[in-house]
Amino acid sequence: MKTIVLTFVAAIAAASLYAESSPAEQKVLEAIKSPELSIVHLWAPWCSNCQAELKSGGWLKMVKDNPQVKFYFVSVWNGGEDGRAVLKKFEIADQPNVTILADPGPRTGNKIKQFAGLQLSWIPTTWVYKGGDLRYALNYGELRFPVLQQFLEDSGSDWSHKSEGSG
Repeated sequence: MKTIVLTFVAAIAAASLYAESSPAEQKVLEAIKSPELSIVHLWAPWCSNCQAELKSGGWLKMVKDNPQVKFYFVSVWNGGEDGRAVLKKFEIADQPNVTILADPGPRTGNKIKQFAGLQLSWIPTTWVYKGGDLRYALNYGELRFPVLQQFLEDSGSDWSHKSEGSG
């Protein structure tokens, strides 16, 4: 009985998250359920840290070197604009494994404080998902792309502690 109640409560919580979420958030919530690796990158074209990541060429290299990974560039705190022109400038917008989305929230004032059920307090923010599970959350500042690549490799591998001794 306890399991049924907990499952019911979880279903209600998930339904309320969907009901209150923006179209961009709903799309991301659906996409991250995929068994493949997904990267959700929350950014804004006006953000200097976000611009530095793009100018370094790191995002373009990540997208091209990982065609099996789905990348979701979600512009936040940008008045509903998706930043496609900026991503196009850095050759990211037209890559087949990239989806560009925009949260409708304002750039200033009452900015969203969470996205897809996770806290959002800084951009850029990058999350790595596999099969609906959050594998890594990089919530504060610019990425080191070799670290992100390692996170992708770790997230894509199958491992367990089953073969290790019990103590």
